[in-house]
Amino acid sequence: MQKPADKKPDKAQAAPTAQGAQPAQAKPSKPAAGFGAMTIPGMLPGMMPGMIPGMIPGMGTGMTMPAFNPDYILPDPEAFTRNMLRFMEEGGKAMASVLERTNPAESIEPAMNEATSMTKLFAEVGQSWLSDPAKLATTQGALVKSYMELWNNSMLRATGEPVLPVATPAPGDNRFKDPDWSNNPYYDFWKQFYLLTATWADDVLAKTDGLDDRTKARAEFYVRQMMTAVSPSNNPLLNPEVMRETIQSNGQNLVAGIENFARDLGKSGKQLKISQTDTTAFEVGRNVATTPGKVVFQNDLLQLIQYTPTTEQVHEIPFVIVPPWINKFYILDLTPEKSYIKFVVDQGYTVFVVSWINPDARLSHKTFEDYMKEGILAATDAAKRECGTKRVNILGYCIGGTLLATTLAYLAGRGEQHYNSATFLVAQKDFTKAGDLKLFIDEKQLGEIEAEMAKKGYLEGSSMATVFNMLRPRDLIWPYIVNNYMMGKKPFAFDLLFWNQDSTRMPAANHMYYLREFYHENKLSLGKMSMGGVKLDLGKVKLPVFELATREDHISPAKSVFTGARLFGGSVEFVLAGSGHIAGVVSPPGKTKYPYWTNNRPLSHPECATLEQWIAGAEEHKDSWWPHWSEWLRQYSGGKVKARVPGAKLGTIENAPGSYVKVMS
Repeated sequence: MQKPADKKPDKAQAAPTAQGAQPAQAKPSKPAAGFGAMTIPGMLPGMMPGMIPGMIPGMGTGMTMPAFNPDYILPDPEAFTRNMLRFMEEGGKAMASVLERTNPAESIEPAMNEATSMTKLFAEVGQSWLSDPAKLATTQGALVKSYMELWNNSMLRATGEPVLPVATPAPGDNRFKDPDWSNNPYYDFWKQFYLLTATWADDVLAKTDGLDDRTKARAEFYVRQMMTAVSPSNNPLLNPEVMRETIQSNGQNLVAGIENFARDLGKSGKQLKISQTDTTAFEVGRNVATTPGKVVFQNDLLQLIQYTPTTEQVHEIPFVIVPPWINKFYILDLTPEKSYIKFVVDQGYTVFVVSWINPDARLSHKTFEDYMKEGILAATDAAKRECGTKRVNILGYCIGGTLLATTLAYLAGRGEQHYNSATFLVAQKDFTKAGDLKLFIDEKQLGEIEAEMAKKGYLEGSSMATVFNMLRPRDLIWPYIVNNYMMGKKPFAFDLLFWNQDSTRMPAANHMYYLREFYHENKLSLGKMSMGGVKLDLGKVKLPVFELATREDHISPAKSVFTGARLFGGSVEFVLAGSGHIAGVVSPPGKTKYPYWTNNRPLSHPECATLEQWIAGAEEHKDSWWPHWSEWLRQYSGGKVKARVPGAKLGTIENAPGSYVKVMS
């Protein structure tokens, strides 16, 4: 499931203002490599934070920079010297700690494999351009021309001439919001040089002929990782905020930064866990996951929470929520103001939520089928027994929705019906357009993941967290490197990022099945999957479906969710929300800035064959999609009955949010 994802995927962007101005080339790279077995997410083999080209092709061995006149005066040179000595001492200790935990046998081979794969990929890109010398000369000429224009403008500006920028950051690019990125010629030069380079690299890939979609997408991913890493905002000598803080604090920020790094290092394994928030500010059950309720059922895989009603009467048909097991359920119950769970309870529904176990080696054998039978079906049976109903309404979020779709097809094949309706939130069934996560799921990668999980019986939660963060390195990796390690500040206290860092493990058998059968081979949508001896066909699922996709989702892309929604055999209410995988879902009424869209035509209509066609005929609505969904659910929820006391029939085990959610990775 998604970790925080509320902005468009990071692509290096620039807006050239002169005709023919195009940005510069950058070597492709692989995400993640660092000091041996210690990996810094978003870095590439041999790359240090903030590296940036120092030479311009065709302009000799180097260049004289515009005059650097930051107008700063070192307040206390002696204090600065002491801090630098302390910084070097603490840095040496941190480096020694890295080297102590480094196992060359574990670190060199994966890095070499990735470097080889990356080299082959970009050799293919290069060969495409070398086969057309005229086209190559044109794009190189555009690059040099844009550099020359930037250089000339910088020289004119140095003489006091007013000039327009050659490249400007894209709207929403907060890396260059400090005024000195524009006011100071030194920083402005490097900013524009970087933007030109990044846009040129994107343009080269876009115009590369002869590449299949997957190869081009992988190349774009590599370039995005590298170009994000080499931004001047990530270099303390090129970032005006860092330079200003270093001067004003006499280098104390660097001392605090290396101490922050050492603390993160101490709580890390093979991959550096960069602190994204002040985790001491939150506690599950105290100020997050606080909606009152009781755990009324549990087994090896889950605890089932029944929430305390807030209305005198409730709808007869209970409502069961199945979140993803890739992370914890309380993304739907962060605070009362943001809580989807509280919203549903307040609408007069009897609400149950599955809280998945954070598994260890003892559960390594648990399969996807076990998660269906001991998970979703066990929770359904418990909710029906507790409420005395024959059916429930059910919701699946992200991979919880993939499990739900599989379960519905399984039940349809057996002729069983336990549900009045099904709601899917950013859940994929057809993985044809599954986004960047699919780019690296091939037989070779699957073999490496399987071998890694075989060592412990599970995949570390930090591994999945790193993968999600690398999908948006500009927002989820580098700002924290700059803030924590260069500025020397503590990260802000933010409940969403606290949840984001509260990762969970994946049992080996279940996770390998999911990656291979769904992501890699896409068997569910193709009708080639069987579960419990039943061949699965989503077309046999006839119950009413509510399907939510989000426009900027990089985990479950809207196109992927849309194509999966068309596989069901019954009526589907498809809704598209603004923002991404998290903010598009956690979007409370009156507090969201994102609209949603509906279309009165059924998905089977000829003018709804593609997402683009659906959007063209859609109507935009302001505010949250939650009330629209609640009205849809109401028609499948029966009449009103007296509000139910949690555990009246099954008994209670402990207070919500239960103990399973508190198990840390």
